[in-house]
Amino acid sequence: MIEILSSGALNTVQDAGRPGFLRFGVSTSGAMDRLALACGNALLGNDDALAGLEIVVFPFRLRIHRDCRLALTGADCQAHLDKAELPPDWVFDAKAGQTLVLKAPRRGVRAYLCVAGGIDVPRVMGSQATDLKSGFGGFEGRGLLRGDRLALGASSPTPRPAFGATLGVGPGEPGTPIAIRVMPGAEHSDFEPAARSAFFSQPWTLSPQTNRMGMRLEGPLLHLQQPRELLSHGILPGTVQVPPAGQPIIQLADANTCGGYPKIAHVIDADLWRLAQAPIGSQLRFIEVDHAAALAADRQLEEQLARLRTTSLTFYGACSCQPQP
Repeated sequence: MIEILSSGALNTVQDAGRPGFLRFGVSTSGAMDRLALACGNALLGNDDALAGLEIVVFPFRLRIHRDCRLALTGADCQAHLDKAELPPDWVFDAKAGQTLVLKAPRRGVRAYLCVAGGIDVPRVMGSQATDLKSGFGGFEGRGLLRGDRLALGASSPTPRPAFGATLGVGPGEPGTPIAIRVMPGAEHSDFEPAARSAFFSQPWTLSPQTNRMGMRLEGPLLHLQQPRELLSHGILPGTVQVPPAGQPIIQLADANTCGGYPKIAHVIDADLWRLAQAPIGSQLRFIEVDHAAALAADRQLEEQLARLRTTSLTFYGACSCQPQP
């Protein structure tokens, strides 16, 4: 069991999401940075479907009540286990009575804490993800608060050396726009040529109007060639809609299941994690790719994850991933 000592209501239990229920109006939810969560589970030898903690409000503190093995991935949040500093992307053993503290990130936005055996919360519609909009899933359908106690899944902890490994991918160089690959949306051709050009040629600033539902961007105004009324239609995480005001909104994990704004583009699945780790005020630039390139990017990440799973079994064995000292 782990006990929350300090938290914020946006820190939640999340897994890879709740697919298959969009037709019933149920969002996919799940981790904003699914890649970081998958890395944490891979490093621990967990099943990919197990839930961990998504931490976006800092400082975050918890107490360990049972010997367990943990993995920290995602944002570099100056983590300490008691007084010992933990590197990012790190797997380590924790003893009952120890305290884990995560401070404000030095890099990235969201940290993920996975535990061997997973977080033991009920599955709702096949998933342990927290749906904050509807108030179900995760831990009592809400964010984590001081005093909450979360049960851990069954595991057989065997003390092992601490180790770390990454996929060798990052959001980009500090101070440069984050490259986000997109495919043209269904209404892409309905926008003015100047708007289509600006979407790809101009940098976009991430607005403070950002949450798990979506992120609003600030930049050139994007206008349709002529006014058009659209019936509400299905949307997914990654869909880039443009409201009448002309500033794009990228739908994210808790996005509504349908909407009527025209869609200029769609962020490929392999780059959604980059959005999840982009700080407010950072700049994005969009790169157009085709369907084949999007599938190739998915395959590349899955191949890297497969190698990371091998690394978790062999520690510093031969692997193209990057081990941490």
